Amino acid sequence: MHARIDSGCYDIGVLEAVKLTNGNCLNNTELQSQVGLNVIPRQDHSISRADISSNALKVLYRLKKAGYQAFLVGGGVRDLLVGLNPKDFDVVTNARPPEVRKLFRNCRLIGRRFKLAHVHFGREVIEVVTFRSSASGIKDERKHSGKGRIIRDNVYGTIDEDIWRRDFTINALYYNVSDFSVWDYTTGLKDIENRVLRLIGDPKIRYREDPVRMLRAARFSAKLDFDVAKDSLAPINKLGILLRDVPPARLYDEVLKLFLAGHGAKSFDRLRQFNLLNYLFPHTASSLKLDHKGNISNFVREGLIETDKRVHNQKSVTPMFLYAMLLWHPVLQYSHKIQSEEKTSQIEALLDACDEIVSSQQSYTSYPRRYSVPMKDILVMQLRFENRRGARAHRLLNHRQFGAAYDFLVLRAKCGEVDQELADWWANVRTLAPRQQRKAFSLTNKRLYGHRSNLYQSNGGSNPSKSK
Repeated sequence: MHARIDSGCYDIGVLEAVKLTNGNCLNNTELQSQVGLNVIPRQDHSISRADISSNALKVLYRLKKAGYQAFLVGGGVRDLLVGLNPKDFDVVTNARPPEVRKLFRNCRLIGRRFKLAHVHFGREVIEVVTFRSSASGIKDERKHSGKGRIIRDNVYGTIDEDIWRRDFTINALYYNVSDFSVWDYTTGLKDIENRVLRLIGDPKIRYREDPVRMLRAARFSAKLDFDVAKDSLAPINKLGILLRDVPPARLYDEVLKLFLAGHGAKSFDRLRQFNLLNYLFPHTASSLKLDHKGNISNFVREGLIETDKRVHNQKSVTPMFLYAMLLWHPVLQYSHKIQSEEKTSQIEALLDACDEIVSSQQSYTSYPRRYSVPMKDILVMQLRFENRRGARAHRLLNHRQFGAAYDFLVLRAKCGEVDQELADWWANVRTLAPRQQRKAFSLTNKRLYGHRSNLYQSNGGSNPSKSK
């Protein structure tokens, strides 16, 4: 038996659980009165079960068979509607986490801030979340910090309450496996058609509840090439400072999603446009303010473009290389300052600057410490590459980070920081037979820029040989 609302129809059994007049709605009753449920039937949308993970369908059907409501929701639905291939599929249900675990032996319950279930199928994980409510009167379940940030949120609810807990309208679309329809409470489908990213509810309240939503606005607008709605964009400049209250480990996760998912260059542009880069990479943002010629900006963008290409070509990318790229010019500028004030050698100044800048970055986006030493190696080897004679130079070929450091050198050559001849020389020498390599390192006594390296120019990397 089916019921009809507007132009759609859906399972009457599920309809009975939906209360269209729910009054919580994030304290935004005016918004509630303007928006109702629109059910888009299968023939009016582009989602096909053939494009959905078979494991996600297994979860949906088992939950439904057990008598629970179950919908595909979030980024998976959004990406299918815009023509992308989702990497993850999330399920939302009225089953509580312990009830989900009883249905799936391959299930693990995780989370403190948001309790949810992970159903494992080999390497694929289907995330199952219980409908949440915005009810604020239940003690010890939904807690806020003094600045309005949600620090615990385990108030369970119904689908019509859950919709107002979602962040953006385009992420608040529910795919109903019962009749293959899409449920839309917030004109999310219209926003997809208009390529607009819009927060649900009052943007100021939503950003205070979870400041990471500002980073998500930058990420989704970059990934989808959508414009952020004016009312959703306006508060970001003022409220960006709230990101300082977010744990550095969580910000690190967001950095990976921003820069290592195939849209890093656009994410970089959005973060600068929204004045948010300073809260993730303050040293980089400070260097960019002094980058009057655009050399540093060009370097970072070129590096991110190459990273995006690797992602699209299904090649490996590492946070280690990303951080080295973003911190390279802050390290250079600081090492120049150390060398001029303390009269130390270039290599000592560079090592000291690496220690200071790389360690300081931990307090903003807390990356795994195992990346610190390799990251410093990549940066320090840039100076060592300029000396092409002797045993120490020869040993660079066997360094564990030689490949990454060489790729970094190629990037610098592409941006005009060093002569292309230097990168070509190292590319050639690594292909030689051992005897020829020894000969090359013994006979080559050529430095690229004479006595003083251009590494320590404060202009961000112009080639002095070209400026004469």
